[in-house]
Amino acid sequence: MNRDRFPALRDGWARLDGPAGSQVVDSAIEAMADWMRSGFNANQGGVFKHARESDKVVDSTRAACATLLGGDPAGVAFGPSFTALTMRFAATVARALEPGDEIVCTRLDHDSNVRPWVIAAERAGARVRFAEPSPETLELPASAVEAVLSERTRWVAVTAASNAVGSVPDLPGIVAAAHRRGARVYVDAVHATPHRRNDVAGLDIDVLGCSAYKWFGPHVGVLCARPEILEEFRPDKLNPSPEEAPDRWELGTLPFEQLAGVRAAAEYMLEVDYEALRAHEDALLHAAYEGLSGMEHVTLYGAAADRAPTLMFNVDGLSSRETATRLAEREIAVWDGNYYAWELEQHLGLAPHGAVRAGFLHYNDAGDAERLLAAVSELA
Repeated sequence: MNRDRFPALRDGWARLDGPAGSQVVDSAIEAMADWMRSGFNANQGGVFKHARESDKVVDSTRAACATLLGGDPAGVAFGPSFTALTMRFAATVARALEPGDEIVCTRLDHDSNVRPWVIAAERAGARVRFAEPSPETLELPASAVEAVLSERTRWVAVTAASNAVGSVPDLPGIVAAAHRRGARVYVDAVHATPHRRNDVAGLDIDVLGCSAYKWFGPHVGVLCARPEILEEFRPDKLNPSPEEAPDRWELGTLPFEQLAGVRAAAEYMLEVDYEALRAHEDALLHAAYEGLSGMEHVTLYGAAADRAPTLMFNVDGLSSRETATRLAEREIAVWDGNYYAWELEQHLGLAPHGAVRAGFLHYNDAGDAERLLAAVSELA
């Protein structure tokens, strides 16, 4: 699917490192180059045409991202990464917390949706409670989150898909359970966005964040919130910088050339047939999972019924780094360690070496899965 739209795939490697960052689609590359050649690279707010073009690229990128994520352009803010945006958001909203208030996090989440909340809670005298995934499958049903909710819960921070094992939590059920308790929900959709349609308004999500470099664009973080939430809270900012939301949530000058790339990547994603994408990725996942599960020297982690096309495993007698190195010698790119899924690594007792992670995106093909299986089988 659309493999020819990704110039980086021409080098012959099996790129199974997509969960850490996708390759960039051609239209995003061209949009960034065109912007930098255009002469429009002026700051915002000026009265001359080049500055107005900078305003336009920001506004149009907010609109494209809002459409992609099912939100409102007035609730879209940009930052250098999901981590940076979440650290700032958690620190800001924590000022409204009182001693004894609670935040719920999960053992499935990337640490960027855990540590900012832990730090903010500690400063506010609040408590963090953890929802635990199912031991056998590493699924996260709504009941797991509901079990740790209370009348003092103020925020629930949850992933839309685990970046380690691909588990897709019951997000509709979790959002509904949190709202019944009067809590708000902050969703990490970094791993989910290239695989599933997001719908901030449809799912009644309060805040959702993602990163464009996971869905074929440049390294820019995106926050998509209910506009009234961005209006309610006031992050630290410089005196002359904009007072209005969402602008006041953005520190310093935005990277306009990168926003041109984000807009192009969002437009590309809006053209994707997600049903066909899901069928293609599920077929790759099934082939790889079935093949690895039949190898006696391989241990697989996670077996969620609903999951993104991401696998976590170890090979007997080899550390995850050694396995990844052996695969790299065969021009197969995978990750090793904990990939910032720190809570899950501790939960599974895999520290300090973690496990190998291989993930598929829609530009991967059956040959990539076959190469992975052949190479791992030779490691016995």
